[in-house]
Formats: sequence, C-alpha cells, structure tokens
Amino acid sequence: MNVSRFLGGAALAVLAASLMPGVAAAQQESGQPAAATQDGENGEAEQRANDIIVTGEIFFRNRTTDPNPVLSYDLEYFQKFEPVSVGEMLKRVPGVTFTSDVLEYDQPQFRGLPPGYTQVLINGRRAPGGESDRSFFVDRIPAELVERIEIVRAPRADQPSEGAAGTLNIITKESASFEGGFAKAGALINGRDGKTRPSGAVAYAGHISDSTDFWGALNYQERRNPKKKVSYRFDDVAVTDDKRFPDGLNSKYISDPEFNNFEAQSDTRDGSDLSGSAEISTRFGDGGHFRLGGFFVDTDRNEDETSLTYEGSDLDFDGVETQHEEIDQQTYAVTGDALIPLGDFKLGVAGGWNAYRDHTDALASEGGEEDQSDLELVEVESTRVKDDEFTGTLFLRYGDGGAFKVKGGIDLLSKKRTGSNSVFDVEDDETEINNAATFKIDEKRYDPYLRLTFEPTSEISIDAGLRYEITDRDVTGVDGTASYNTSQLNPSLHLRYAPTARDQFRASVARTVRRPDYDLISPYEQEESPGDDDISYGNPSLKNEQSWGADVGYERRLGAKGIVGVNFFYRDIKDLIELVRVGDVLDDEDDPTSDVIGGRFTPRNIGDGQTWGVEVDFSTPINIFGFGETGLFANYTYLDSKTNDPATGEERRFNNQPHHIYNVGFIQNVAPADLSFGATISGRSSAFESNFDETVNLRYDPDLEAFVEKRIGKHIVVRFSAQNLLDRVKKEDFRKYDGDSLTEILAARAAGDIDEYEIEREHAGPLFQATLRAAF
Repeated sequence: MNVSRFLGGAALAVLAASLMPGVAAAQQESGQPAAATQDGENGEAEQRANDIIVTGEIFFRNRTTDPNPVLSYDLEYFQKFEPVSVGEMLKRVPGVTFTSDVLEYDQPQFRGLPPGYTQVLINGRRAPGGESDRSFFVDRIPAELVERIEIVRAPRADQPSEGAAGTLNIITKESASFEGGFAKAGALINGRDGKTRPSGAVAYAGHISDSTDFWGALNYQERRNPKKKVSYRFDDVAVTDDKRFPDGLNSKYISDPEFNNFEAQSDTRDGSDLSGSAEISTRFGDGGHFRLGGFFVDTDRNEDETSLTYEGSDLDFDGVETQHEEIDQQTYAVTGDALIPLGDFKLGVAGGWNAYRDHTDALASEGGEEDQSDLELVEVESTRVKDDEFTGTLFLRYGDGGAFKVKGGIDLLSKKRTGSNSVFDVEDDETEINNAATFKIDEKRYDPYLRLTFEPTSEISIDAGLRYEITDRDVTGVDGTASYNTSQLNPSLHLRYAPTARDQFRASVARTVRRPDYDLISPYEQEESPGDDDISYGNPSLKNEQSWGADVGYERRLGAKGIVGVNFFYRDIKDLIELVRVGDVLDDEDDPTSDVIGGRFTPRNIGDGQTWGVEVDFSTPINIFGFGETGLFANYTYLDSKTNDPATGEERRFNNQPHHIYNVGFIQNVAPADLSFGATISGRSSAFESNFDETVNLRYDPDLEAFVEKRIGKHIVVRFSAQNLLDRVKKEDFRKYDGDSLTEILAARAAGDIDEYEIEREHAGPLFQATLRAAF
C-alpha cells in the first residue's frame, strides 16, 4: 500500500482527536447498532417475551431522530404476515423491488437499480455473498434471526460509502431485546401440489447478573417452490394475444403464423435452512459495554428443471432436457465490540469475521423420448466460492450531550475471495475451466473518517463528515496477477430541522460508490464474448462507479404511533462500467491483411447516468370500530432514470427499473375475541432490459397476501397466513438478435431484424403457512 495515501487519510482521525470537543452518538457506535424503541430512541428493553410474541398490538414504522435519512422497522411490523426471510419482509417497505422468479425474493433492487447498487449490511458490517456483482441474497437470512431492518437512504461518514441506491442494514436479535423465551412450530403448504415443509425455532434471552445479558436462538425451516413456466418462440413478433396464463399446447399462440416451437418447463426448488445466533453482553462504568456475538446460516437446496420442447404447428416432440442442481451454502459471522468510558471521552473498539461458502454442482441430461426413458447425463458443472472478511473499527468520541460533537475513527477490512467454475462434458470426456469464474482476490481497505455534529437546539441538527476510502487489491486469474490501488474522499452533509414535536425536515448530500464486479476485474481472455467471433478481456484497473446523491424529505407524526413521510431523491452516477471495443479479431491473426471478423473488448469506466424519484410511506392506527384498533399501511415510489445504452448509444432507463412500486395493507384487531387479521397487496409497473443481443419487456401481476391469528391466553398465538393468493404471473417478452460478432448483432438490431421472438410466462400458485408460537 502507498504509505503517503494512508497517512493522508489517517490525518482525518488524528484531526478528530485534536479538535475534541465531541462526537455524535451514532446509531452504530461500536460496530453494532443498539436496539431501537418504537420512538427511535436507543435503550435497553425489559419486555417479557410474551409481551411482543403474543400481543394484539399493531406495530408501525419506527420514528427515528437520525440526522441522515433512515427508515427503521422492527420485526413486529412484519411478523403477523409470517415472512420466512428478509426478502419477504422487504416487500412491504418503500422503493424495494425484485426481478426474481415468482415467490423468490433474493436480490433486492433499491430504487429499481440493479442489485449491485444496493449495499447489504448485517449488524453494520458488509455481508459477503456469492454473486459476481457483490450483491447478497437476502432470502437466505431467516426472519427469525432479525430484530429490525433499517433502510439507510444516504450514509453518514462513519458508515460504509457503498450503496449508491441505498443500504439495507439487518440487525439481528440482541440479548437486551427482551427477557424470556419462545418456541415456534410451523408448516409451509404449497397450493400447487399440496406438499408440506416444516419449520421450527427456539430462542431464549436472560440475565446472568444485573449487568450481563445473554441470548441464544436456533431456527430450522424447509422451503419448496414448484413453478410452471411456458415459452412460445416465433420467427418474428407474434400477432396473436393470449391474456390468460397460456394453457400449454392449447394456447392461442400455437396458431400464430410466426409460431416456431413451444417449451413446457417445470422448475422446483426444494431446500432447508438451519440457522442460529448467540450473544452475550455486559455493561460497566458510565455507559461502557462489551458484547460478543455471532450467527450462522446453512442452506441446502435442490433445484430440478425439466423442459419438453415441441416443434412446428403440428407440435412434434423435439426433445427433453433436465437439470439437477445441488446447492450447499454457508454464511458465518463472529463479532465483538466494546465502548470504553475514558472520562469525558468514549473509546470504541470492534472486530469481526464474516465468511461465505458456496459449493454447487449442476447435472444436465438430455433425451429424445417424451416419457424421459432415455435420459443421458451430458454435462456436470461445479462452482466453488470461498470468501473471508476480517474487519476492525477504532473510534474516539467526545461531547455526548453537548451542542458540538466530534467523532473520528477508522474502519479496516481484509478480504480474501476465491472462486472456480469447471464444466465436464460427459460425451467428450473433457473438463473445461470457465476463466470468468476462476480467480483469487486479495483486498485490503483502510477507511479513516471524521464526523462533526452541531445541535444548537433539539430542533436543529447539522451533521458533516469526510470518509477517505483507501483500497489495495490484487486479482489473480488464469492469465496472471494484477494489482490496483485507489483512494477516494467521500463527503456527506445531513441537515435535520424539527420545528414541532410532530414535524421534521431532512436534507442530505453524500457521495457513494459501487465497486466493480468480480468477473470484470479478473485478468483473463474469454473467447466468444460478447459475440461468437469476439474476444473480451477483464480489466483489473476498473475504478469504482461514483455517485453524488441528494435526498430531501419531510415526516409528520400521526397520533401516538402513526407516521407519514415523503422523500425526493436524485443520484448522478459517473464512471459507469461499459464494454468498449479496443481492437479487431482477424480471420488469420498471423496475417494483418486478413478480414476483420470480430472485435476485442474490455470493460472501462466511460458511462454516466442519473436516477431520481419520490418515495411516500404512511402507517397509522385508527379507531373506526368499537372492538379493536385498525392499522393502515401504504407506500408508493415513483422512479425514473436515464443513461446511454453501451451497445446502441440510445438513451434509456437503467435496466429493469420500473416507474412505480406500491404496497397497501391493513391489520384489524378484534380485542374481545383475541383475534387479528389483515391483508396487503403489492405490485410494480413494467420494466425494460436491454442487452447487446436482446431486449426484454418484464411485467408482474400484483401479489396479495393475508393472515389471521388467534391468541390463546398470554403465552400462545396461532397464525395462518397466505402468500400469492392471486397466483401472480411473471411475464417476459424477448426480442433476440443474431450475428457472429457484436457488429453484426447490432446491425441486425438497428435494422429490426429479429432472429427470435419469445413469450415466456411463469407462475407458482399460492403458498400457505400455519404457525404456532409459545412464549415462556
């Protein structure tokens, strides 16, 4: 590492200590956020387990006093609908969408941007995942582990600067959250085939002494998602419409004059998640504490796909393909933190280890008989990913309770990630290594920061900061090793004005980054990419994409617990990574006069784009019936953007960004009967995706879910919930273009010369869940 760059950045932390007087009490002061009350104040809860497990109380979005824009939701906000994972929780918060299969909620897209623009933290620390774009599959984190989730719209200086679209911070349960224990038993029932999968959990929190608390939990759940997918392919754009879910071989599409072939696919995902968490914490002195905790998630999943293809208007059977995929993934985290009072100062120390493992094998078979009696194994693909991250934090603060506060510190990260992908061709008895997915990355980050907060009165807060992020990265691919060193200063400024006890205004400006995909920085040469006659080469010197963003918002408290808010945002993203042609591929590379048949490509930072929108959310209790409280919930997000397509140069929105995302719901408590019920409906508008050789029009039907619960005494609650009651359909229309090189493909696209038009529809049927929870 360049020592001068580190010393220049570390001066920020030194300056903080010399300025003293003060440091803002951050929401995450020692590496892990403290618990938040319904009013947004940090504190230690003394609730019994049954007070929050077996209750008719309706929970709403937390009211926070953070200087930067943060939305906070306790698990209880979602619990009555019995979400299985964090992904299902996110359906009910503003501005979040997915482009996954039906009933799959894996890669969140904040503000409709691609998943790589969303940062996922667990207890304030990055969560390594298996995707090359550095995104994280949130459907692997069981809801049972979660205390609350936070949507950080713009970061402070003491928070990581990644997440141009926003940051999801998942707070796991803490030892001070409640006292007592609970047990859960449940079953997931698939409405399509009636098959059932069990779930169970047990947890306990207690006190070892007046100053020491502990928490432990274990959760097991099985999930099954049988989906049906149909694909109709045409030689040109279809002129026939079938607004129903197409009925396989009886669809109207079969009679279209451009019809070519039909594919019927079944896709079943069946797996289990075993997870656990534990924590012990102790308090000492005047506000000091020490905390040690960790969690793990172990996922085993099988995915089975069967595809039958029928050709021509006579629907002659053409062949069958199957794929069996065995997925074995683990996530681990061990963290410790301490806050040490030193007179008028507070010293914070934290450290952690986060790890991710992925072991996936896919077996592909083919056959020529419709009854699948002649299936033969043709290919075996193996993928391995190992990722370890060691993190550390050191900070000093002074001035708690004063008007002017300072916090200075440094975040450290040491990361090692290895990946490999190999394909064994059974017929040829050969193994081919996928260079794109075979690499080793060693990355070190040194992020000193300085944060100043001025609060002259309880009505006004000004929070300004600088974060200097220094990255040293070595990437090793099959063609060698390349190094890259960079540093970047990321300022932030947050203003909060609360003229009354019910109203508060916020304005924020912050610089954020998106780091390049792993496969784009690996120094390897890949043939037949992007076109059959083209060659592409990874670029280890890719810079981070940079975004200047602004958020302006207003919130008003409604009654005792309700809240309504509106937020306007804008992001100006520079240095977008795009594939650039840097040379020619010749028919005879030894003869410079031979014909040019393709191009040489490499990714570079040459693009830019802007996105903007409005986010509105509302949640409040009302009393319109005499038998219990009614809770109303709604949010709506309008999104827009512009960027230039890297292949065609045309202006368009970011891929798969819808214009509208919404969610509306209610919960009704029937106090005399110890009964509650509710429903929520969510949806999004269509989106467009443009790749160099195809365009995709994507739509989803609305998603309706509901629940009913019965409380039995003070310690037991029985709940029945249902998802996908409208049998949501995912609809995709593809326009595909062909050519031997990128130049030929783009020429065909410009001329509107479609090689294939495809209509694809997918649905999965409703999903029911029966759950019994007992508190003790």
